[in-house]
Amino acid sequence: MSDYLYLIPLFPLIGFLLNGLLLGRLPRVVVNIIACLSVAAAFIISVLVFFELKALPPDVRVIEQTLFTWIPSGILQVNFGLLLDPLSAIMILVVTGVGLIIHIYSIGYIAHDPCFGRFFTYMNLFMFSMLTLVLADNFLFMFVGWEGVGLCSYLLIGFWYHKKSASDAGKKAFIVNRIGDFGFLIGMFIIFWEVGSLEFRVVMEQAPVVFIAGGSLITTICLLLFVGATGKSAQIPLYVWLPDAMEGPTPVSALIHAATMVTAGVYMIARTNVLYMLAPDALMVVAIVGAVTAFFAATIALTQNDIKRVLAYSTVSQLGYMFLACGVASFSAGIFHLMTHSFFKALLFLGAGSVIHAMSDEQDMRRMGGLGKHIKITYITMLVAALTISGIPGFSGFFSKDEILWKSFSSQHGHPIFWVVGFVTAGLTAFYMFRLIYMTFHGKERMDEETRQHIHESSKSMTIPLMVLAVLSVVGGWIGMPHIFGVSNFFEHWLEPVMAGGSYEPVSHALAAGGGDVGMEWGLMAASVALVLVSIYFARTFYKTKPQLATAWRKKMSGLHQVLLNKYYVDEFYGAVIVRPLIVFSLFLWKVVDVILIDGFVNGSALVYEGVSESLRRVQTGRLRSYATLFVFGVVILVAYFVMD
Repeated sequence: MSDYLYLIPLFPLIGFLLNGLLLGRLPRVVVNIIACLSVAAAFIISVLVFFELKALPPDVRVIEQTLFTWIPSGILQVNFGLLLDPLSAIMILVVTGVGLIIHIYSIGYIAHDPCFGRFFTYMNLFMFSMLTLVLADNFLFMFVGWEGVGLCSYLLIGFWYHKKSASDAGKKAFIVNRIGDFGFLIGMFIIFWEVGSLEFRVVMEQAPVVFIAGGSLITTICLLLFVGATGKSAQIPLYVWLPDAMEGPTPVSALIHAATMVTAGVYMIARTNVLYMLAPDALMVVAIVGAVTAFFAATIALTQNDIKRVLAYSTVSQLGYMFLACGVASFSAGIFHLMTHSFFKALLFLGAGSVIHAMSDEQDMRRMGGLGKHIKITYITMLVAALTISGIPGFSGFFSKDEILWKSFSSQHGHPIFWVVGFVTAGLTAFYMFRLIYMTFHGKERMDEETRQHIHESSKSMTIPLMVLAVLSVVGGWIGMPHIFGVSNFFEHWLEPVMAGGSYEPVSHALAAGGGDVGMEWGLMAASVALVLVSIYFARTFYKTKPQLATAWRKKMSGLHQVLLNKYYVDEFYGAVIVRPLIVFSLFLWKVVDVILIDGFVNGSALVYEGVSESLRRVQTGRLRSYATLFVFGVVILVAYFVMD
């Protein structure tokens, strides 16, 4: 099957072309079949090539396929090539598997939308772009997929373009990501300038020879690549587009937040782990930004009332966890959390979509309550997802989250401060997630009577995907159980050939070596679980048993509550410092430089020539007597000149 690797991105591309070229001409059922079958075919081939790769010895688990030379220009030789190794194998399974579930869910969710054909066309293009990104064997081909998911995010976030908020959100996502992409491009240019190739294999082999470890050049390259990652994966300071992306249909939110786009930055850093291991200062920046973003976004999620916006800030926070793992050189832990996060975050968003569907498009949790007895499947599956993201033992999120916390403490590139930030963030995560559960599914029903009369469970095309994701949210992390559980960590061993540049030995602050580390790891794990349980208890007290306490605390801390509710006023700050000055500057360029100076010069020149031509035109009267008079007058002047001379 390795000879057919190209079929994985090709099938979604075919789905995009068929539905796109025949838009409006195909019945709804045919559109659904084309869209879902194209992704299903990609998933089946992904599974087959995964097992084919697994059958190879660990040190040669690489399958490459070059279809043709894309850019042959001097030393710049860029192939249209695909690379399957343990890292990209995990990614294609996540992208196609979760993507297929979201496509099936979308059949029910988008059933009554008149633009269903356009929706599935964009969704297939999104899948093609993300699969191109993760399978590319060089930086430039990856960048094609990178830009493709950026384009699709613009199209899908602004899918309901008749809503100004949706069209504005799409433009915001597109513009903010272009800022990050500029850094990615510059970093890629420097890599080619120094190495002479953009192929991953060549760059990673030559990097230790070409670059000085810890040098300014390799640090600059890694920081520039990280700028691109902060845009695509919504980290400080370029995270502001992701919460607004909620304006798109809920399956779009699930696809962007779980399986595609926002995970691209994490994947790119893991793919270039050899470069980052040569730049410890850049690694430190990645870890700091990840830790700060995780905590920062979690505090905002505490006060949001829109159910999808809570989940959006949750995504930003969880992505911070992934970057924290990469920043402490535990790249496999970052990818492990990427995988488990794709299960429970897709479940949370699709569950939220089911809630919104039941509530006649209402998204404000303050107008919900008591839904648990009306939509039981949605409630149970979302409860599973909440337990998973909170890190309850046995669920997949527990294994990936605690792996990151332990590595942030014990890695040579880690520090206890990173662990403290991650630890506190874990408590905040459990609190805001169960705040969502209790406000939505428990307590007094707060919706109006008309909405209450129409509450119903979603169709099977929506609830079955929820159940599948609930199972994956539980068992998906079992392949990455830590060594202290007495098992072999399959996930970490699987990625070892790709992550060979990483270093995971504990350092002095982890209390030396040997058995002491095991005791410390158990202790830190127990502490995080205890904090999570305490957070859930407080959420239950504030939003179920004694809701008056939440009101009292909100009034008592009204200043802080307003700051968090308004998201630290970051959007307002960007608007005042960047957006409005740019608008004023643009208006100056338009009305002064363009209209007055440039147009004024051009139009003024035309007026001058018009005046001169108007004067000269009077000489050409067309009358013979006038010409004869002028001729005689000229002759008299010439004769007088010569006589006087």
